[in-house]
Amino acid sequence: MKKLKFAIIGCGRISYKHVEALVENKEISDLTATCDVKLELAEAKKEEYLTKMNDNTLKVAAYADYKEMLEKEDIDVVTIATESGYHAEIAIYCMNKGKHVVVEKPMALSIDDANKMIEVAKKNNVKLSVAHQNRFNKPIQKLRSAVEENKFGRIMNGTARVLWRRDENYYKQAPWRGTWDLDGGTLMNQCIHNIDLLQWMIGSEVERVYAECDTFRNNIEGEDFGAIVVRFKNGAIGIIEGSAVVYPRNLEETLSIFGTDGTVVVGGLAVNELKTWRFEGEDEEAAKKDLQVQIDSVYGTGHTPLFKDVVEAINNDRKPYISGEDAIVPLSIILAAYKSRKTGMPVNFPFENFSSSDMKK
Repeated sequence: MKKLKFAIIGCGRISYKHVEALVENKEISDLTATCDVKLELAEAKKEEYLTKMNDNTLKVAAYADYKEMLEKEDIDVVTIATESGYHAEIAIYCMNKGKHVVVEKPMALSIDDANKMIEVAKKNNVKLSVAHQNRFNKPIQKLRSAVEENKFGRIMNGTARVLWRRDENYYKQAPWRGTWDLDGGTLMNQCIHNIDLLQWMIGSEVERVYAECDTFRNNIEGEDFGAIVVRFKNGAIGIIEGSAVVYPRNLEETLSIFGTDGTVVVGGLAVNELKTWRFEGEDEEAAKKDLQVQIDSVYGTGHTPLFKDVVEAINNDRKPYISGEDAIVPLSIILAAYKSRKTGMPVNFPFENFSSSDMKK
């Protein structure tokens, strides 16, 4: 397998997971450059990688301008971990330069931008993957296998619950957080991973969405609590509860799937523990054995297999496990929820372009 050269654009909160993934995939990837508008952050991320690699022969460059970086460095893959509102612009520029892209969630903040990213990837024959890394969690993979094997019978409904805490200090650390132009609220920032898992398991196009949201505690533009009801075209109903105001700390992230012939609940801090596994004739405790994923944060451990998959997808010229086409679905559910909040009405699919910024109009 050809070893690929990576660059990281955006060296803030989540970027350590990109470094970790590259180090743990060192046989198939190298970090060539880091970039952040705050050059000191790019320098720090470079040193973090070099320290973890413990190899003084490695050369990594640091930049404040990603366009300059792309002109000067030989790069195969760019990973984007900037503020959400810049994801589309940077990804499109990089793909037009012939670079493969891994972008953090959400892939964009509007449906039009997300569709353009997918189109640009196809036009330039490059891979676009979105970091919905929890799909790689062992309990989630086991649940997905049960869905694919039709163990549930008819899936009737599913619930996605994110009950976390984000206080004033969290939003003060980065003023873009909670803004409509660069972030959105709790549904877009904290809940999109679990919304992705819910729609993936139900496995149907969306028919309509209705939402109620509010901002209870935090001085932000977006919501810090949101509730969504999703009706899927196969008849299933999804219920989403997203909170950033749980007292006094993070409580859980839980995905539950209910079928005529089975019930599964995956919970823990970040859907990393198999809580319930009930199918006729199956031993629940045996099913849970060796499936718990130990995590050090809500980001989990999925970036490492995600980066490996992207390298394999490039080398084998196949679709990434989590593509732009996959990632536009949870994004659309959230944007429909925002439109529902704004209008007070259910939103039927397909619906015209809507962006988080439209919440200010």
